[in-house]
Amino acid sequence: MFIKKIGIDLGTTNVEVFVPKRGIIINEPSVVAVSQADKKVLAVGKEAKEMLGRTPESIVAHRPLKDGVIADYRTTEAMLRYFINKALGGIRFFKPEVMVAVPGGITSTERRAVIDATLAAGARAAYIIKEPVVAAIGSGIPIGAASGHMIVEIGGGTIECAVISLGGIVASSSVRIGGNKFDMAIMEHVRRKYGLAVGERTSEDIKIKIGSAMYLTEKLEMEVKGRDMVTGLPRIITVTSDDVTDAIQNELEGIIQTVKDVLHQTPPELSADVMDKGMILSGGSSQLRNLAELLAQATGVPAFVADEPMFAVVKGVGIVLENLDAYKRSILGAGNRRY
Repeated sequence: MFIKKIGIDLGTTNVEVFVPKRGIIINEPSVVAVSQADKKVLAVGKEAKEMLGRTPESIVAHRPLKDGVIADYRTTEAMLRYFINKALGGIRFFKPEVMVAVPGGITSTERRAVIDATLAAGARAAYIIKEPVVAAIGSGIPIGAASGHMIVEIGGGTIECAVISLGGIVASSSVRIGGNKFDMAIMEHVRRKYGLAVGERTSEDIKIKIGSAMYLTEKLEMEVKGRDMVTGLPRIITVTSDDVTDAIQNELEGIIQTVKDVLHQTPPELSADVMDKGMILSGGSSQLRNLAELLAQATGVPAFVADEPMFAVVKGVGIVLENLDAYKRSILGAGNRRY
């Protein structure tokens, strides 16, 4: 079967690839390992993530995307080429059309960088689509209805909050807070409170296994291994869910404020719709324990986590791809470019 269209959720933490009629075929970390000597790409995705924090000086494993946008153009291009080739597989006789989901708040320069990197990676045409819109579509929200729907997409690099009606964004905000900021805050908290240095992967594990947006009556605990800041020797400590809640307070306040800002911008009729239906949370970081409850408490608007929140964006991209002609004029706007 010839693959003519590919949808990509180019996330700060993960890259997901959708092919029409086959669904989500790739879900791998957006990490690239590069040789320092000749700048050659050694590994991409899962293999490269295994190297994070474990490489010799001659190899650097890093994320080429920061806060939802390209921080390292050349490495992003190599990563995109790898995922496009993996999706197509084997020999191919033509270039595919590629649609990439990007944060709603990116600048025209950042948008151009994504288009250029996608074309350089082997696409015949590159389309850019905003994450809040596809996250809403992928979460099952009927965006074409004459009614207000609120989507809060919390990814690794950004939070995208929008109220959508009649296929368009009425009020929105994009802030560079996400799962990666949670991880950094946990690392810093463990270092400050326990005098223990832990890596990025360990702090992500702590967040996933025992993290909570609100203090739990029955605390969760986890043993954590790291390097003692004083002696320099390995040490094991026990971290609790309260430690994580303490660590990420600033980031949680940023998320609450973003949601409140969008609610303040929303016209009264649509506010009433949002109050009736509640807000839908999507994105990998929306799975943090009690985050929906915290947002509902802070805003007075009911909050629900979407089914398969991590895949909402890429599922939405897939739906748009399968109905590309219908969506081209309405939501792609001037962001598309073709040869």
